[in-house]
Amino acid sequence: MPAPHTTMRVIAGQYRSRPLRSLRGMDIRPTSDRLRETLFDVLCAGDPAALAGTTWLDLYAGTGAVGIEALSRGAGSVYFVESAKAAADLIAENLRSLGIADGVHIVRGEARKALRQWEAAGVVADFVFLDPPYRLREEYARTLGALAESKLLRESTVVIAEHEKKFDPGETFGHLHRYRKLQQSDAGLSFYRRQ
Repeated sequence: MPAPHTTMRVIAGQYRSRPLRSLRGMDIRPTSDRLRETLFDVLCAGDPAALAGTTWLDLYAGTGAVGIEALSRGAGSVYFVESAKAAADLIAENLRSLGIADGVHIVRGEARKALRQWEAAGVVADFVFLDPPYRLREEYARTLGALAESKLLRESTVVIAEHEKKFDPGETFGHLHRYRKLQQSDAGLSFYRRQ
């Protein structure tokens, strides 16, 4: 297994400035501190309590940085899904290092299968973040399409896809419509809601 090395930190909230570990190589490309800060600035819109008690799905979670940032800012629960064992173990390690044990669920497996499991369990998300390896472009349409048909979303749920700046994941997936798109350096964020 590649040696873990610290490359990131928690931006704000309860665990502010605490380090998070990543893995060299593989398909892990952690959401940069700067892009994570932009994402949460948009979602919180100046209200530090905006995420209090919310439920998150962190798909293709990698290091778990986005879900952990949500927990740091008051999210009540985060469901992580990651197909690579080394990455799923790393998420568990990052949570352990911060002393987070409650409200977290890690599923090692394929994202759409996890969505079906959570739907069957009656999970309803306030926020869904997906960040597949950039080379797996078809995963965006598959996962966004599955979410559009899913009972995991309510009308107010915000779905965010991180993607390459030069790649457009698409405007509409069934009832899911993009309402905002941001770009920062070589990355983009597309925000979707049900209509």
